[in-house]
Amino acid sequence: MSTQPTDCTQAARREADDAWFAMRLSLIVGVLMLVGKVGAYWITGSSAILSDAAESVIHVVAVAFAAFSLHLSRKPAAPRFLYGYERIAFLSAGFEGAMIVIAAIAIIVAAVEKWLAGLQLANLGSGSLLVLGAAILNAGLGWYLVHTGRRLNSIILEANGKHVLTDSWTSFGVVVGLLLVIGTHWKPFDPLIAIAVALNILWSGGKLMWRAAQGLLDYSDPEVGHQIREKLDVLCAELNVKYHGVRFRATGYRQLVEVHLLFPREMALGEAHSVATMIEERLVAELSTPTEVITHLEAEEDHATVHSHEHYTGLPQ
Repeated sequence: MSTQPTDCTQAARREADDAWFAMRLSLIVGVLMLVGKVGAYWITGSSAILSDAAESVIHVVAVAFAAFSLHLSRKPAAPRFLYGYERIAFLSAGFEGAMIVIAAIAIIVAAVEKWLAGLQLANLGSGSLLVLGAAILNAGLGWYLVHTGRRLNSIILEANGKHVLTDSWTSFGVVVGLLLVIGTHWKPFDPLIAIAVALNILWSGGKLMWRAAQGLLDYSDPEVGHQIREKLDVLCAELNVKYHGVRFRATGYRQLVEVHLLFPREMALGEAHSVATMIEERLVAELSTPTEVITHLEAEEDHATVHSHEHYTGLPQ
């Protein structure tokens, strides 16, 4: 008896456990960072630290939504959701990007308001040390989340990791601003650094939202398309089969590939189906991303005539 299904199940469980561990770690560290930054703001009154703390509030909310999305995306297909729930990953990434944008706007508003009201700063050395510790911890966590997300092909974890890295850069920027204030005694450095950091995370959040939008709109990455067609060229040449009408899209964890295979009209249906199944299995095995392949069998002699009919006009050739 083959042990392959059992092995695959165990591997899937290990990946799910890894993903959940990474998400729980992100949530726990996020809460700890928020508490530390609020404490640093409490003792310093720094606009830059307030901006960092505001970003952490958004981060905790975003991680909570990401954890829910991760849970939902792992559920199997249901009668009313026949393709599963995987595409929630793009919604999660878009939500996290939107939270980053909101945080950036809030940071800018808060920095300007405190500047206009008069800057009152104290205990900047202690506050700087607290924020620096948070920055170093977040940098390590962000790298781990991005690495794990890419290894597990999880856009939810990868987006969360990028958010954490953004948070770490925010904190490093805040430390630089505080050191400038300590060194020069010019207090406006504090809100200016806060605004500069906010503009940087605004750009990061916008990119994350755009990536999520591309996924929801079934954006076809040219590099992925090239890889799929390159593999198909080799497989179909080896099996003496032609193909056309390649389409593909990502779900957040895997990619779905559709391809039309052309067989001689005189070939038996069973034989053609056997060859098509072989192409499906080998293409899945050779692609680096988890993939599901769906083939459509056609007669080589008249497929162009069939596709000239009105209901086929939208199919790529």
